[in-house]
Amino acid sequence: MIQFFLGLYGRLANGAGRIADAWLMGLFARLVFAAVLFIYFLNSAFTKFEGGPFSIADAAYFQIIPPIVEAAGYDASQVAFIPWGLMVYAGSYAEIILPLLVVLGLFTRIAAVGMIVFVLVQSYVDIAFHHADAATIGAWFDNLSNAVILDQRALWVFLFAYLALKGAGMVSLDFVLSRLYGRPAR
Repeated sequence: MIQFFLGLYGRLANGAGRIADAWLMGLFARLVFAAVLFIYFLNSAFTKFEGGPFSIADAAYFQIIPPIVEAAGYDASQVAFIPWGLMVYAGSYAEIILPLLVVLGLFTRIAAVGMIVFVLVQSYVDIAFHHADAATIGAWFDNLSNAVILDQRALWVFLFAYLALKGAGMVSLDFVLSRLYGRPAR
């Protein structure tokens, strides 16, 4: 009798896993990202532009590389473009483009890897340049789960790692493009 129920459970769980793996999990991961983090990233990105999408604001320099701007006498125009200005431009545009790609399910794997790098750099900047305090940084394996950097961003990275490894699923532009160009998608 136990053998029967274990076999039944195994067949049901495997069947549900195959169905969920094909379309549900990638869609769900992108939906969670859209509901929880998409607006956060867009709002942050919009603070880095002024006067249109091709004009990086001085605020972007202050947010991304504050000690470099300080060394330039708080004049963003005096900051060297290579590497600092390039870093500000790349970070500012990445903060808009990568979240859009993730939500749309377009080039999802590479966008998710880009988001992992973005979150790691963001965390480094918060700790090294903005001098985040110990409570903001947090610690793993403690009894608290509310630290902004180690606790929350670990969950963000896990979400992006899932998308990078498994893809966006069948309900995505990646899947549509793979069907149009004859490549199998997962």
